[in-house]
Amino acid sequence: MATIINADTSNGLKLTSDTSGEIKLQSAGADIATVSSTGLAMASGKTLTGDAVSSGKILQVLQATKTDTFSTNSTTFVDITDMAVTITPSSTSSKILVFNQLQAGTNGHGTIKTVKTVGGTTSDILVGDADGNRSRGNAKIWTSTWGPTTCVAQLLDSPNTTSAVTYKVQCAVPHSASYYIHVNRAYSSSGASNFAYDVRSSSTITVMEVSA
Repeated sequence: MATIINADTSNGLKLTSDTSGEIKLQSAGADIATVSSTGLAMASGKTLTGDAVSSGKILQVLQATKTDTFSTNSTTFVDITDMAVTITPSSTSSKILVFNQLQAGTNGHGTIKTVKTVGGTTSDILVGDADGNRSRGNAKIWTSTWGPTTCVAQLLDSPNTTSAVTYKVQCAVPHSASYYIHVNRAYSSSGASNFAYDVRSSSTITVMEVSA
């Protein structure tokens, strides 16, 4: 419990006090914010509107890191394991800054894209425009025999929800299943090779909630 200051629409200002050391601000009985020894915390879905200091503030940062390898010859897009992160926005007006860097090698043509899932529905968020039967993504990987290619993507998304949102990276070899994408390693790498230049790399996806 906390000391409650409620701007009641029928009876004016109502005060309910206790000794918790916290002050809860309400409007018409609905929680707006809580003041405690750690600072000011807005209730879920509430923001400090009109506050220049609050606008553009980073509210939370989450990251997933992939250090092992992943391989696929799927001609349709599949999730890259460990390249997904779930964030729950504190307000529908918040924006989510998505940044991912992926290290991957291929023996032909590979496509990388970033997607989001909300309430079981997955949609592309960073792909090129449709053009015939061309694959759509945010990056293409070309044959890289001696080292992985770095693919970087960045987007300021507006999910318009306070439900959990999952951002993830997918890949495919749309042209032919004879090609493979290998994440965090070069295409030429195999169990038999053990050269210093045969690098094992890492990949990350980071999301940040930015207040409106």
